Amino acid sequence: MKSMNPTIDNPIRFSNHTMDKATKAKVTLENYYSNLIAQHGERKQRLAKLEASLKDEGLTESQRQEKRAQHAQKETEFLRLKRSRLGVEDFDPLKVIGRGAFGEVRLVQKKDTGHVYAMKVLRKADMLEKEQVAHVRAERDVLVEADHQWVVKMYYSFQDHVNLYLIMEFLPGGDMMTLLMKKDTLSEECTQFYIAETALAIDSIHKLGFIHRDIKPDNLLLDARGHLKLSDFGLCTGLKKSHRTDFYRDLSQAKPSDFIGTCASPMDSKRRAESWKRNRRALAYSTVGTPDYIAVEVFLQTGYGPACDWWSLGVIMYEMLMGYPPFCSDNPQDTYRKVMNWRETLIFPPETPISEEARETIIRFCCEAERRLGSQKGIEELKTIPFFKGVDWEHIRERPAAIPVEVRSIDDTSNFDDFPDVSLEIPSAPCPQDGEVLKDWVFINYTFKRFEGLTQRGTPTHK
Repeated sequence: MKSMNPTIDNPIRFSNHTMDKATKAKVTLENYYSNLIAQHGERKQRLAKLEASLKDEGLTESQRQEKRAQHAQKETEFLRLKRSRLGVEDFDPLKVIGRGAFGEVRLVQKKDTGHVYAMKVLRKADMLEKEQVAHVRAERDVLVEADHQWVVKMYYSFQDHVNLYLIMEFLPGGDMMTLLMKKDTLSEECTQFYIAETALAIDSIHKLGFIHRDIKPDNLLLDARGHLKLSDFGLCTGLKKSHRTDFYRDLSQAKPSDFIGTCASPMDSKRRAESWKRNRRALAYSTVGTPDYIAVEVFLQTGYGPACDWWSLGVIMYEMLMGYPPFCSDNPQDTYRKVMNWRETLIFPPETPISEEARETIIRFCCEAERRLGSQKGIEELKTIPFFKGVDWEHIRERPAAIPVEVRSIDDTSNFDDFPDVSLEIPSAPCPQDGEVLKDWVFINYTFKRFEGLTQRGTPTHK
């Protein structure tokens, strides 16, 4: 029998423009109400934390009431400031401290509070063109959720028509790559300290359900006391070919054929260290990447899990002690080949002797994923290893760092490279052209403001 419903016989066809607008409206509404629920939960958590602290401090009832009133005032101020629109004009740029294919990192100072931050700027057009929307969204969400001592803190995120902005805490100690280039090699005592702190950082994000996938010295930042925090300041992300740094950020599309090339002649350890150090800085800031720290199972495309981060830690440990990573070569193709053949290529040259405990630890990190150190019980496995004997795992961050960091002021950038060819000023965003507004909805709900960031005050410094 013929249907009497005309919509079934002749389904309505909507244009792509209409479908985009409908999708945007749906996402907007979902985000609005999910944000309200999340904000309510966060407010309850802050109040519960306050009440717990009041019980422990042994205060009088009038003192408790005063602290509750101060907290309520902070919450009111937070709601007011949260509604205010944050933009580039709220920050004074001080210096460019990082650069990548899709943007830069600047040291900035917030005009009203005087606090100094690292501002990561990502160009939206590049994110869309290189299909990096999911990546930058994941990075933003991880930084929102991972609010603890082992991850660089993000205070704000916002956007305009041209760029995405991440306002991060500024860690004046620079990164581990710079430290290793200054020192060539580290003692086993120093290596133990930094590997232990990195292991605690890796374990902390694994417990949150995240896999970093890009553990390397460039992403290990040092605070003013010389202690480590995990970050992701390598701005080159997203492409799918091995001659781009971003290829190594998302290896879901990687194929062994992408790395095929001619094999270079072998080098002794001294020449390898010199070659690595000569090329390392260029690798960090150019659009050429290195697969040196990537676990073998990531390349195999048979699936991988958190264990890939522990492999990277073993590679970094080798580099700290030897002066270069174990699989480094003159080109990515040969590095890839060495990683794939790690059983034969993971060697320890006799001219750079290390202890048997250090050697065994590296081997236990750089092995099959299922038997890799850290892959089963995380940090608890490392605590039983002889190399880590004597580590005060519970209080390592409170103790002096292995190598002290010299910081002269809150905006000291002496531990960072200079980028004189990059403009300090952040260009203001022009009015969007037709079509740009529709594309912009994929970045919806990117804005974030942390409670501590909006309610703490400071004194502006003089530039």
